[in-house]
Amino acid sequence: MPLLALASGIAAWVGAQEAERAPSATATLLTVHDAIGPAMSRYVERGIETATKRGSALVVIELDTPGGLDTSMRDIIQAILASPVPVATFVYPQGARAASAGTYILYASHIAAMAPGTNLGAATPISIGGTPAPEPAGGADRDEQRAGDDAGADRTDAPADAGRAAPGSPSAPTVPEPSSESERKAINDAVAYIRSLAEQRGRNADWAERAVRAAESLSARAALGAGVIDVIAEDLDDLLVKIDGRQVTVSGAVRTLDSDALVYERIEPDWRTQLLAVITNPTVAYMLMLLGIYGLIFEGYNPGAVLPGVVGAIALLLALYSFQLLPVNYAGLALIILGVALMIAELMVPSFGSLGLGGIAAFVFGSVILIDTDVPGYGVSIPLLIVISGTAACALLGTIWLAVRSRKLPIVSGAEELMQSVATALEDFDREGVVWVHGERWRARTGAPVRKGDPLRVTAVADLVLSVEPRDTPQL
Repeated sequence: MPLLALASGIAAWVGAQEAERAPSATATLLTVHDAIGPAMSRYVERGIETATKRGSALVVIELDTPGGLDTSMRDIIQAILASPVPVATFVYPQGARAASAGTYILYASHIAAMAPGTNLGAATPISIGGTPAPEPAGGADRDEQRAGDDAGADRTDAPADAGRAAPGSPSAPTVPEPSSESERKAINDAVAYIRSLAEQRGRNADWAERAVRAAESLSARAALGAGVIDVIAEDLDDLLVKIDGRQVTVSGAVRTLDSDALVYERIEPDWRTQLLAVITNPTVAYMLMLLGIYGLIFEGYNPGAVLPGVVGAIALLLALYSFQLLPVNYAGLALIILGVALMIAELMVPSFGSLGLGGIAAFVFGSVILIDTDVPGYGVSIPLLIVISGTAACALLGTIWLAVRSRKLPIVSGAEELMQSVATALEDFDREGVVWVHGERWRARTGAPVRKGDPLRVTAVADLVLSVEPRDTPQL
């Protein structure tokens, strides 16, 4: 009996371990409906980690993106390639796109799927060139070829090389030459990267190269016909039905997907990811930087105020953390700081506006080039720049106008204001005595005898002693 109980216990433990290792009947669903950035890469990485811990049978990434940052895209791809759970990327809902960085992610996934009415492509790295590629020659021929691909893509048995054109053929697009050596390096690196992904997943590497070099795009049906994606599905449930029974290679082992009966389990971004998404927004990071700079400046002008210094320090640290994750041009950051310093100096040094105008120019140029990328969604808002720069310019010009206007006003304080003021003698004196002026008692000297109550005119001030003379004394 003891041996039987021991054997039963061992069998139950082994069964529990096997059940823990066995995939569950769930598919983890991640939603990527925005530009690819640090927050999004963190969300996808943690989602794949969570799916692995829960034993999910499949990870589905619902994708709709205009592109994103290269570093964040590569983090997502590395997570997909290292995932012990099959990853299916689905361009959904209808009307969605997997442009630029989204194309790379689609190529890296074990299953690449699209919904009808979606598109992918335009994968040229624009963070270096910054300008769209010129229209290749023979564009009409290429449009006709794409139309033919669309028409033939209804056939799910289309050959894997559909849509490919041999180099030098009439239908092959003319690839524009990179305009600089740095752009050439970036494009060649991107081509090698996407070709390696295509070769690893057995997808159309030639079209992938054209998507990078010539910014080509394909519709869902054309992509299926060209061997770029694996399946077209109407919705998420249809996707599980369409990929059921497909074989994929995961961690070096071939695995057959059993997805027909899976149930989706959606993972939402946690609060850390949401906070990261807010502070890594370039506009928010820009505002945090300005808040930090001005907060510290106000604290310096008003020592002991505490609140401006505390708020400024926190905002500046958050901005620096955001800039660490964003593609920041540090020359632009330096220009912004210089511009603020010059505008502050204008209020302290009489430069007649030259320091202030130079500060505004440096501030504007630095703000424009601060974020070093043309990726949609990752630039500082131009209307915001106009409002902030306009406000700073108006404040500076208003200060200059007030300063110029004040020069034309009569002096109302200080020793200069006492000159030519009328004083009244409070006693009789021949050389030195006491007078009343502006409601105050002053010591006064004179060169002529003075009687109590005589009106006097102040002619000079030296060491808190007034020089006076009778008011009716003629002036030369």
